[in-house]
Amino acid sequence: MVNIRDYLKKKEKRDSEQSPPRISYREKIKSHKFTIFYRTFLALALLFAVGTVLFIQWQNKIYTEIVESSSVEIKIPSDAEMVPFSTHLLTYSKDGISCMDTKGNAVWNQTFEMQNPMVDINHNVVAVGDYNGREIFVMNTDSLLGKITTNRPVRNFCVSAGGVVAAVLDDTDVTLIYLYDAQGNELVHFRTTMKESGYPAEVSISPSGELVCVSYLYIDSGHMKTSVAFYNFGAVGQNNTDNYVSGYDYVDTVVPFARFLDNQSLFAVSDDRIMFFSGSQKPVSAAEKLLDEEVRGVYYGSEYVGLVFNSRESGSRYRLDVYHKSGEFVRSIEYDIDCRDILFHEDQIIIYNESDCRIYNSRGMQKYNGKFNKTALMVIPQNASYTYMVVTPDSIDTIELR
Repeated sequence: MVNIRDYLKKKEKRDSEQSPPRISYREKIKSHKFTIFYRTFLALALLFAVGTVLFIQWQNKIYTEIVESSSVEIKIPSDAEMVPFSTHLLTYSKDGISCMDTKGNAVWNQTFEMQNPMVDINHNVVAVGDYNGREIFVMNTDSLLGKITTNRPVRNFCVSAGGVVAAVLDDTDVTLIYLYDAQGNELVHFRTTMKESGYPAEVSISPSGELVCVSYLYIDSGHMKTSVAFYNFGAVGQNNTDNYVSGYDYVDTVVPFARFLDNQSLFAVSDDRIMFFSGSQKPVSAAEKLLDEEVRGVYYGSEYVGLVFNSRESGSRYRLDVYHKSGEFVRSIEYDIDCRDILFHEDQIIIYNESDCRIYNSRGMQKYNGKFNKTALMVIPQNASYTYMVVTPDSIDTIELR
């Protein structure tokens, strides 16, 4: 005879031992959140891994073919000079200056009469003026911004990315440096003399228009000297005489070339050294390297500076020494063509002439080595990667590498 009560107790005990423990509602939510997090983490990790592989493949990709995506006929006067202007093309002569897009369309055209037109470009702004003239026109990639009229002959000038122009004006016994806005309003000026500071051989302005660098050339005790001076026209320089904030002197050397790469980086090249300066308020010397070879050319972009020398290696004719804007030496690139120009664009170093093109990345890897389909007078990188505007004697072509 079975005792029902005992049987039920034993069954309940067996069921409790065999069945899994009950999970609380809070634990279920916690477990669900962990599962979602785990799956999301795995998905992101997979996407990151795939993206990394694709990026490495893209970085290491070697291009072998030029594909022409569009071509438009143009006619450029034989006496016109051409310069790249952002992703556009500038042509100028004694009679005027014009800007064209990749389709050959005239974005704007400015007429004038100049004997020796000079052009300076800073990002998307260009200034054009006549040596010994008294007018400077300022334009961006869209239109004319304004005209500056000076009361003394213009010897040199440079323009900021905002349209501020620093102009070196000549007088009988002194040289004046004026700052104007794009509409021609005088912002500030200061005077220099050969006796006090020397002759301003070079002038450069930062993209913001706040810093100006002037390279002065003078004679001291029978020695040729150069003084690289910095002027701050912001709040920091207001309490300094002539806004002068810092400077460096160099004996027995001439510094005819100086350029701001951004608002706090400038480099200068002399006949025996390359100098790098940094600082957005009071620039200081960041690096310097003496040169024992003749510099054949100076090229630069927003991040890098390149000096060209004759090659010492057999099989190559030239050597391009590349520096970061901080002054750190990056690498040397050997090449064997007479170049028309060298361009630094993003991670690309483009060396080309009328028929040949060599493209490297900043790590020194050769990305392309080949010939153009037509005679190339100018190459202008576009916003799309490895896409270029190529100006030929009678057309503007848009090409891409594949």
